[in-house]
Amino acid sequence: MAEEQRKQDKEFEEVEVIHAWSPPRSLSTSLMYSFAQRDDTEVLDEPLYANFLRVTGHDRPYREELLSTMLIGGVAGVGIGTGSGDKSSLEFDPEGNKVINEIIFGPGKKKYRFCKHIAKQLLPGLSSDLIKKGKHFILIRNPLDILPSFDKVVPPSFLELGFGNLITIYSELSALGRPPPVIDAAELQENPEVTLRGLCEQLDIPFQATMLKWEAGPKPIDGVWAPWWYKSVHKSTGFERVKKNPVPFPLSLYDVLEQSLPLYNLLRRHLRHMSHLLKSPLPPPDLPVPANANLLAWVGDEILPRDSAKVSVFDSVVQGGDSVWEGLRVYDGKIFKLEEHLDRMFDSAKALAFSNVPTREEVKEAIFRTLIRNGMFDNTHIRLSLTRGKKVTSGMSPAFNLYGCTLIVLPEWKPPVYDNTSGITLVTATTRRNSPNVRLLFFFFFRICLVSFFSKQDFFILFFGQN
Repeated sequence: MAEEQRKQDKEFEEVEVIHAWSPPRSLSTSLMYSFAQRDDTEVLDEPLYANFLRVTGHDRPYREELLSTMLIGGVAGVGIGTGSGDKSSLEFDPEGNKVINEIIFGPGKKKYRFCKHIAKQLLPGLSSDLIKKGKHFILIRNPLDILPSFDKVVPPSFLELGFGNLITIYSELSALGRPPPVIDAAELQENPEVTLRGLCEQLDIPFQATMLKWEAGPKPIDGVWAPWWYKSVHKSTGFERVKKNPVPFPLSLYDVLEQSLPLYNLLRRHLRHMSHLLKSPLPPPDLPVPANANLLAWVGDEILPRDSAKVSVFDSVVQGGDSVWEGLRVYDGKIFKLEEHLDRMFDSAKALAFSNVPTREEVKEAIFRTLIRNGMFDNTHIRLSLTRGKKVTSGMSPAFNLYGCTLIVLPEWKPPVYDNTSGITLVTATTRRNSPNVRLLFFFFFRICLVSFFSKQDFFILFFGQN
């Protein structure tokens, strides 16, 4: 009898915690309802919320109720449920570390405990066990969709969205050798079963088909804030497809969007499953030189990682290929014919009447700083580009270029292309090119020739000028 009781106690205590970290208004409650349908999972609705309000002093319509009535259940405090509608009446202290030790990692009746966390509620001073223990994943959503929804209840800010906290959570878990799965709310709406199956696989838990549906209406697991935030999800019975036509974005929220969107895109790179709405259907290609995956490039006036090195859609190079360029090589710590290349680039910019061109010394400093940051001193090719710059509005007129030129320094590890032992194959092109003294980026004639000779391998094209 005593042995049987010990087995029951062990079953009662051994709960594996699944932490779901997200920004607000990201379908996190729908996901909580989804996990609550499992027969092996109990759920907690934002167990750190009371501590967040207590420490930060943030105002909410339900603040006093949440801080004064701390029952674990659907009526007040945090919501805890077992998927069958049961709720506990255990009282607890809102102090964060007591919540972590006694509630989040406390004993339970199911194999798993799903904890819905809003990332901003991860405050300094909380126990490191919160990150070190349990399984974790991150749910993200485009701030374009979050902000209008959040603004209906509370004025949004960068800190309220918590994308900075999500980056910290991802980094800390990665440093522990456990990078968390990342899923996007748009994926849950587009294909919930595939997304949930993939998430369960990454969490190493079995998928259950019951996760796809739930009954409409309030739930015993809801926190006291539900009447303010859960009106839409209470009408749902599953993950609903995103509306084909989105709502207009309020311009009053533009600044917060600019602050949050880069961090959302940074996390989005870690998605395992992405629909056609989020990425190209093509698989990621192999790079000719894998080391170039982590290069740094100069764009405008700053050095950026490869995937962040981009120009504005208003830049002249995008609007009409309005740019000049040079191809440079680095051998044994020296740039071959640097001064001659710069002479031609500045002559090209002058021929095209570029204005507000950076000085020669500024261009050289950008080149050297970029090479040094990359540690590239040999076997390196540089694509040096100078565009007419960003426009104030789309159009072909140079009068719209009021920001100055855009300088791009793109260095890559690249061995010499010429084979001095076996020679090269030379093909003569019938297309005539412009003056070789002006290096235009938009080589229309060059593109035609490349298409014509695309089937040939390892060849070089000889162009003749107009004369």
